[in-house]
Amino acid sequence: MQAIEESKFQCYQAQTQCRDVAAHCLEDTVLSLTSDAERSARKLAKGQSSATSDAILAAVLKSLDDDKAEDVVQIDLRGISEIGDHMVICSGRSTRQVAAISEKLKTRLKDDLGIMSKLEGKGTGDWVLVDTGDVIVHVFRPEVREFYQLDQMWLEPGAPAPSEA
Repeated sequence: MQAIEESKFQCYQAQTQCRDVAAHCLEDTVLSLTSDAERSARKLAKGQSSATSDAILAAVLKSLDDDKAEDVVQIDLRGISEIGDHMVICSGRSTRQVAAISEKLKTRLKDDLGIMSKLEGKGTGDWVLVDTGDVIVHVFRPEVREFYQLDQMWLEPGAPAPSEA
């Protein structure tokens, strides 16, 4: 009989320890979620992630101008497509300049507006896509831009091509 009582007591202790561990894990999870929410709230309080698409567009155009991007075309996508509010298409003279323009744009947007952009195609440097969420930027080498003619696909019919503007 005493052995059964000891066994029940050990079982009770094990269950209690398991509940304590589970409660501790739950507490850690709640605290980490709270700290993530606090970080997001601090970013919003600083105004870092609440930039409008027009503010992002202005920052993009300034950065492209500073880095001597050529044939810059901006296309208003509002009411045309859900992928973003604006598209910017520009050219760099070489693969090195295309990569540098896109990398500096990403860095400036992060530093100035707190926007984490995604880069695609930087490795080859022929066509780099910078996705900021509301503004999509395409940086081409001139030959690649001429081949794909992305400008013509998105510009309104009858609008002048960038070389004609």
